[in-house]
Amino acid sequence: MTERGQRLPEAPPPADGASPLPGAGGDRGQGPSHAGGAPDRAQHARTDVLAVLPERARDLARLRVLAADGLPVVTVMGKYNHGKSRLLNELLGHDAFAVADRRQTVALADCERDGVRWLDAPGIDADVATADDRHAMQAAWLESDIRLFVHAAKEGELDARELAMLEALLADGERTSRQMLFVLSQVDQLAGDDQLAAVLEAIRRQLPQVEPYQTSSARHRRGLEGGKRLLLENSGIPHLREALAQARARVPQARQHETALLFLEIRTELQALRERCLQERDALRRRQREQRQRFVHGLEAVFAKVGADLREVIDAPGPDHAQTVDSAADHYRQTAAKLERARIQVAYSRACIQIDGFLVGHGVVGLPSAQRTGVRAMDSVMVAVMGVSVKRRADLRRLFCEPAGARQLQQEFLRYFELSDDRVALAASLAATSTKLDAVDKALSSLRWLEGGA
Repeated sequence: MTERGQRLPEAPPPADGASPLPGAGGDRGQGPSHAGGAPDRAQHARTDVLAVLPERARDLARLRVLAADGLPVVTVMGKYNHGKSRLLNELLGHDAFAVADRRQTVALADCERDGVRWLDAPGIDADVATADDRHAMQAAWLESDIRLFVHAAKEGELDARELAMLEALLADGERTSRQMLFVLSQVDQLAGDDQLAAVLEAIRRQLPQVEPYQTSSARHRRGLEGGKRLLLENSGIPHLREALAQARARVPQARQHETALLFLEIRTELQALRERCLQERDALRRRQREQRQRFVHGLEAVFAKVGADLREVIDAPGPDHAQTVDSAADHYRQTAAKLERARIQVAYSRACIQIDGFLVGHGVVGLPSAQRTGVRAMDSVMVAVMGVSVKRRADLRRLFCEPAGARQLQQEFLRYFELSDDRVALAASLAATSTKLDAVDKALSSLRWLEGGA
């Protein structure tokens, strides 16, 4: 048997869910950490799960405690100055915990005795929202197998903070099978049985599902010192000890239930998340594929229409005067060559307008940032692919009517389609979903590894 009335470090649990408390939360068989060893693997496994389900940090920390399979842990908790430390000392039969009328317990204190690890938590109202509260919550939620919630009878009914915590403890007990005993302490400080009955009635109205254990640490101590058996019995401490012994006997089964439950809940949540990721990935892939198909088929239709419209110009009878070079004398004269080139340019511009309208409808307008020149009028996909003009019928035929030329243009437009903002954003969403799916699969694999060692 060892007794340690030591104060534990005033720090919240580490981010990975590991417990800083000695003897609580280590992996079974954990020795010095070494590369590739089980402790490192367990740590990495928990990190994999937390990367996907950070809100499960407390459950993973609890699973680590359960895997350590240490002594049963009984935690006494409640408000400051409600007799928690004195009650623990009487239950242990030894003054292991400091007692004073002023605020005394400001961090978790623990003691091992008779095969039980006892924790004395700071008052839940001692230092609101700072280190004391975090230690109390750590003791209640992470370390404990059995929670003793102490309320001083002289305070009357439960206040809102106590009631909320008791209801939370009861709900947690329903879920995990961890046990909670409600202790009404310092009953000797009431004026008589009538006042005690009134307090009990008020508490039962607030919390009808719980019957308080009525105790008096002062009576128990006087009974011990004076050898007064009746006083010992009336202290309620022997009855509470019996209840604790029964609760301790249920701890192994409760731990087994809680371990299975937590693994099931986390695994179910991961599997549901995986299914959502698969559905999201498939939907994004389908959307990506359908967008591309619509663009390709739509562009082919536009080119078919443009090619048909251009036939009137391309297949016009007679020579292609656009190829005739104007002389200096023709500079200010309207010539057949100039008219033909103008006619070709108008046809080309109309074709470009049709194609550009289609591209705009699919968000294919501006160039990617790496290709921009700084001249806004030039930084368009149409200019990059088509240029600004053609001068011969042969150019129109090659670009729009010959299969090889039309395919080449369509491939260029398709490339810029894939570089458009919407497509890049869609590809990024798909990559992010695939990455998340990989993380979920990794978390599931790691959870299976942890579960195999539980």
